[in-house]
Amino acid sequence: MSLQNTLGRYHVAAQEDRSAVRTKIAIPAQLRASGARAFQTVVNDLSLSGFSATAITRMHPGSVCWLTLPGLESLQAEVVWWENNLCGCAFTNLLSPIVHDNILARYRDGNPGV
Repeated sequence: MSLQNTLGRYHVAAQEDRSAVRTKIAIPAQLRASGARAFQTVVNDLSLSGFSATAITRMHPGSVCWLTLPGLESLQAEVVWWENNLCGCAFTNLLSPIVHDNILARYRDGNPGV
């Protein structure tokens, strides 16, 4: 399968996921834009295809970034939008449904995930 077909399938899946309800949540994390230092953030919502988070500095749409959630390796994403210190990002690879559900279980209902 070509890279173009793979990217096309990802974008279709991401758009389908966008029509699903994103889970509102508050997860402390780190966010790092390409070429910059990581900063503390809070993930405000999470889906299989992406997230929104606070961003203390301007994040430029199209730029690459990495999200580090507690206990997980950094997840590569692309900035889709930035507005009023919030950014929305699409994961480079869809999040595994099992990982997604485990994250939500850890942080749902104000649980600090400890």
